[in-house]
Amino acid sequence: MDIIGTLFPNFDDKDRELIRKAYLIAEKALEGQVRGNGKPFMEHPTGVAKIAADEIGLPAECIAAVFLHEAMRMQPECDISICDGFGKDICTIVDGLNKISTIKPKDTRLEADNYKKLIVSYSKDPRVTVLKLADRLEVMRSLDIFPKLSRERKILETLMLYIPLAHQLGLYNMKSEMEDTYFRHAEPEQYRAITNKLKATEKDRQALMTQFIEPLKQKLSEAGINYKLKIRTKTAYSIWRKMQKQKVPFEGVYDVFAIRFIIDCDTDRETEHALCWKVFSYVTEEYESDTNRLRDWISNPKPNGYESLHITVRNNDNVYLEVQIRTRRMDDMAENGLASHWSYKGIKHEATLDKWLVSVRNILEHPGQSGDSHYYEDELPEPPSNEIFVFTPTGELRKLPAGSTVLDFAFDIHSNLGIKCTGGKVNGKAVPIKEKLNTGDIVEIMSGKNQKPSPDWLNFVVTSKARTKIRQKLSEAEFQKAAEGKELLGRRLKNWKMEMSDDLLASIMKKLQFKTVNAFYAAIGDGSLDIAGMKDLIAGASEGPQADNEGQHEAGKASENEQARKKPQSEKNSSDDILVIDARNLKNLDYKMAKCCNPVYGDDVFGFVSIKDGIKIHRISCPNAARLMEMYPYRIQKVRWSDSPSTSSFQTTLKITAAHEPSVINEVMDIVNTFRASIRTFNVTENGRNGTYEISVKLSVPSNLELDKVLSRLRTSRNILKVTRA
Repeated sequence: MDIIGTLFPNFDDKDRELIRKAYLIAEKALEGQVRGNGKPFMEHPTGVAKIAADEIGLPAECIAAVFLHEAMRMQPECDISICDGFGKDICTIVDGLNKISTIKPKDTRLEADNYKKLIVSYSKDPRVTVLKLADRLEVMRSLDIFPKLSRERKILETLMLYIPLAHQLGLYNMKSEMEDTYFRHAEPEQYRAITNKLKATEKDRQALMTQFIEPLKQKLSEAGINYKLKIRTKTAYSIWRKMQKQKVPFEGVYDVFAIRFIIDCDTDRETEHALCWKVFSYVTEEYESDTNRLRDWISNPKPNGYESLHITVRNNDNVYLEVQIRTRRMDDMAENGLASHWSYKGIKHEATLDKWLVSVRNILEHPGQSGDSHYYEDELPEPPSNEIFVFTPTGELRKLPAGSTVLDFAFDIHSNLGIKCTGGKVNGKAVPIKEKLNTGDIVEIMSGKNQKPSPDWLNFVVTSKARTKIRQKLSEAEFQKAAEGKELLGRRLKNWKMEMSDDLLASIMKKLQFKTVNAFYAAIGDGSLDIAGMKDLIAGASEGPQADNEGQHEAGKASENEQARKKPQSEKNSSDDILVIDARNLKNLDYKMAKCCNPVYGDDVFGFVSIKDGIKIHRISCPNAARLMEMYPYRIQKVRWSDSPSTSSFQTTLKITAAHEPSVINEVMDIVNTFRASIRTFNVTENGRNGTYEISVKLSVPSNLELDKVLSRLRTSRNILKVTRA
């Protein structure tokens, strides 16, 4: 017996031959593979193909793609060439399914929106998403064969990812079945209670239907109104959700049972509105209406175009019933157009995504067109392309704007990692920092302790975070160089017995084409503007006579020689540059770590000569840094860490705002203890007004690299709202 003919009787000979060819490839690849129930694994792709063919109505190309995808998934050594001879459409569908199968959500609840968009972005042909939903439906029908942990993960993924996608695509039967399957496994007692109540009240609903419709049928018939009646009973899951949301029992859900009148008439708006209100008047004449629950989306359609009249009525037995009244055009728009059910229920969506998803509905409604060889290239809008989704080596999903580079990704992980980024590995291959990323890439960042931001970085990064942090670091570097340059020029001016007025400074800056004072002093500080040539420049710009200038020149020379004799040896050796203090030499000087910012090994730091405590070491990002550099530039000293610090313990304080959860304190301690960090003090205060914990933790860490690991892990914790370094 021909198994393909038995499984897929609705296809013609040509289509069955295409499916048979793919089926045989899968059968060979899956030979010996079994499912959790001991049956051949071939049962899974066959089940998915049956759903796609019989329940959704997809064409033979999609059925063949299901078998080819499973063959490649179970034999990773096979490449896409296995699809040769099947056509471009099928290859594209198989490639999309293969990519989606690699998605392994780490925490579906936290990243649900991103994972849904990732699935869509992999689906260049929208039928890929539909086939993935068919795959998930078959898995949900077979949940009992999976181990408990796997089963729990699958039902959570289904709730957060696949049910919303089915809703968006308008595959309501599929959505309802997955919802009820989720509900049956996640809340078995509630599921049994609701389904039993539905069964127990089924006869009552039938009787109520007959009682309700009879007087209306007569009135509508006498008025000559042609209509179709749609009757539905809510699913158990939908009823349960409404019970939870409205905090009512089963009997308090008014729309368990609903009737929809669909009027057949011309599409003239005045005629449509008149007939809808006429039916409405018949219903409300016959039954008492709850005016508080009247929803008039005919006079004032929703922004998405949805039009309908909704009213809740009560019969003589005090039973409530929801009634919806609309025309055939309105119903078609609500069910199949841009204002489909998923949209007016309030699910978040984007215009581009909406347009693309609507194309799927057109495929399902006009399956004959899918066989057109030009279908793939010419008729489908592209999926949204304004963002990409990439993974860290540990599987964490990150969303970035399209065009993002390795450097953007590094800054998205952590600012310090971005500042030190020297390159990366994309899918195991080394690439430069300006390499652009694509959806699905696995990116590992490479860093170097001597790496510094360059103005060139601003030419290729695209994320606002990266641009802001780069500008901030460049500004800090310029500010520090400016302080050095200002102090150096000030000393030279004293030696030369010269003064620099504001007008003179402005004149020199204009001549040298510097736009800001900071840029001018920074050029002196980094040596790009020769300090030796400044004397003649100042003298030439001065208004005094040449003789005076020459006198000043000679006096300056004498003073310079005198100053050289009086200089401390360390400054004399520095040739008028600011003293560079290496951390190796700090042990020979009196220095302390500033308590206002608690520097940690690896931080960008500078030294400040205090009056009593010698040199104090501050972080460049210290809240007091800008004030010290502006007011006391001559007391700023360069400091850099030694390659091997004499101590492996640096103290710092973290300020944490956390949700008011009993487990959050242990959670913070567990995260800290995961790394090379130890807790010195731990203080918790309760913020009753905001419903949060305010936690202050003093840590001892060996370096800022280890501190960054602690900060990164804390910020990804679900119960931690904010983490800052004091």
